[in-house]
Amino acid sequence: MKIGSYTLANQLVLAPMAGITDRPFRNICKQFGAALAVSEMVASNPALRQHRRTLLKADHTGEIGLRSVQILGTNPEQMAAAAQFNAQRGAQIIDINMGCPAKKVCSVAAGSALMRDEDLVKSILDAVVNAVNIPVSLKIRTGWDKDNRNAVNIAQLAEQAGIAALTVHGRTRACAFKGEAEYATIKQVKQAVNIPVIANGDIDSVEKARYVLDYTEADAIMIGRAAQGRPWFFAEIEHYLNTGKHLLDADLTQVQTTLQQHLEELYLFYGSLNGVRIARKHIGWYFGHLGALPPAVKAKIYQTDSPDTQLSLVNSAFKLYQ
Repeated sequence: MKIGSYTLANQLVLAPMAGITDRPFRNICKQFGAALAVSEMVASNPALRQHRRTLLKADHTGEIGLRSVQILGTNPEQMAAAAQFNAQRGAQIIDINMGCPAKKVCSVAAGSALMRDEDLVKSILDAVVNAVNIPVSLKIRTGWDKDNRNAVNIAQLAEQAGIAALTVHGRTRACAFKGEAEYATIKQVKQAVNIPVIANGDIDSVEKARYVLDYTEADAIMIGRAAQGRPWFFAEIEHYLNTGKHLLDADLTQVQTTLQQHLEELYLFYGSLNGVRIARKHIGWYFGHLGALPPAVKAKIYQTDSPDTQLSLVNSAFKLYQ
């Protein structure tokens, strides 16, 4: 699959997830086989552009592989300026968010709320594509609600605007993350346009990955929540797609080694205090795949503000699973 002039090594993409797909997580997922990892969404509001948290979201220093930054907003001029700003900071691909269902995003008519206004969608796509000389991709949902599935219309507008690749999440905005994703609309989108299409939504097993690729005929699949605490899921999918066989489950040593690397990178990236706090959710996800941590052990890990103490407690906790 190609996005502009870039050829992806395989059909696996890490989804942009707010508060999750920072540089440490993107790098680890790439190490396990994600061909592309999209940054968490970055606001296009110029007043926020130099804010430390905004800059961290799209920090690529030392990032391996392709650098893709997702931008969010409703104003075509601001979105174009945000695309230029991030391209100057090293982004190789700009991704436009028209898929986020969060209330605080949709309440200002951003994210998937944009799908209700196809004229504004066209204006944003034209402005961003014309503002930069790097590929621009787009992420959408199937529509606003089940009675208003307009993903095919949006996809055709995207193709006309020069969008280089399109990701479709198999739910409407109204569905949020409830219920099951449907792939019929993604299949319709793929049949309606000639640009690469990436299928997204509920891909949580290697068999599901194979099914979604076959059914939708999409060019690639995007993995989101299923990679939380399980970055080796990309290696498992790639092995299954290539061989039809299951890769051996990650053993306890691999899980521990990966989590330790992840924690150390979080501490370096965010600093000691913020790194420890952000690490807590990731620790929960990693251990969630092994079996819930005993409440007393979890409490100690979550209550400390010391990187050394947190890392020591985490490594000690693995002895409970031996």
